[in-house]
Amino acid sequence: MTLPPQLAELVDDFSAVGPKDRLQMLLELSRELPDLPERFADRADSMEQVHECQSPLFLAVEVEEGGERPVHLFFSAPPEAPTTRGFASIMVTGLDGEPAQAVLDVPDDFYTDLGLGEAVSPLRLRGISAMLARIKNQVRAATA
Repeated sequence: MTLPPQLAELVDDFSAVGPKDRLQMLLELSRELPDLPERFADRADSMEQVHECQSPLFLAVEVEEGGERPVHLFFSAPPEAPTTRGFASIMVTGLDGEPAQAVLDVPDDFYTDLGLGEAVSPLRLRGISAMLARIKNQVRAATA
């Protein structure tokens, strides 16, 4: 499996520790989710909701013009939703700034290699899967 370098590093970090530590890493990442830029203050109108997430999560994807078309990701999730925020932070850390094609090439089930199936419920894992699917859909639309 070929992953962008930052995402591969996260997968390695998660898979190197036990389930309790994975959950702790996820919670730490949840605190690192960047704030939204002002242009997304009206998130309901300008961001897509990921309904599969158990907590309200909104995302926006921007793809730059020209060259490798870097992708930029923006998420909004409430502070009381640390698992959802942690998943979003994995996406930002691992994919933000990557070329569009690299984002599209991420395997749909990459998250299984994080080993979070032992730490969170399958319902929660559906959320990270849905995030990636929506990111890819928005990248495809922007590069079509």
